[in-house]
Amino acid sequence: MQDSSRDTRPATTGAAAAALAAVALAVAAVVTAAPATAIVGGAEAAPGAYPWLAAIGTPAFAMRPGGQFCAGALIAPDQVITAAHCAVLAQEAPGALTATFDRGDLAQGGGITVGIKNIRIDPRFRVSIFDSDLTYHHDLALLTLAQPVAVTPVAVAAPHGDTGTVVGWGATADGDWSNSRLHTVTVPLAADVDCTTAYGTEFDAGEAFCAGSPTADTGEFDSGGPLLVDGKLAGVTSWGKGSAQPGYPGVYARVSSTAF
Repeated sequence: MQDSSRDTRPATTGAAAAALAAVALAVAAVVTAAPATAIVGGAEAAPGAYPWLAAIGTPAFAMRPGGQFCAGALIAPDQVITAAHCAVLAQEAPGALTATFDRGDLAQGGGITVGIKNIRIDPRFRVSIFDSDLTYHHDLALLTLAQPVAVTPVAVAAPHGDTGTVVGWGATADGDWSNSRLHTVTVPLAADVDCTTAYGTEFDAGEAFCAGSPTADTGEFDSGGPLLVDGKLAGVTSWGKGSAQPGYPGVYARVSSTAF
């Protein structure tokens, strides 16, 4: 990634500092609900391959490089789409979050870091339970950046074909929070009937689709990140039973509409 760092985060104020406690609870909820591991079977992404990819973080999560706990994708100069479960508890304190673009290694400098000034959650978002794991429905949120960034947004498309590409900074081994490098892997797209077989009524093909296998999957700290088809954003990493578990592909929120 580029070494020229431009930091446009707002200065931390007393109010923002007080809000970090609420954001810390949001991060804890994401971590508790996340699958056991993250990018499985992947390789390091080429430098500069995904400049529109955002590492969403907060100083309240100091145990991760850059405070990163989720990811997102720039779909307009000042708009990042991510998972609702990554942001819902930070709605009243959006300024406690940041989005960092064009940084392949979160432990290094470079890239562009921007503050968040508004969080909009899909009003249909809800949480339920599958076999003791949290599940999410209509799991989409839009983050408005404090200022636009000079990065070309990713295009949006419907999922199609047999495979997709997932990208994230998540752990590369079970329980390993130390990974800071961006990884990517190709995952098979699952048929809706197979996802229904796995998750029953918790899966709704109208709002989500499935992808992944025992050798290629996403998980912890990859929530909110993209699933790409032909280089276009087709889904947002949402939930799943474990990671790379046989018979249980990952579930991705469809990005068919952001008009919420």
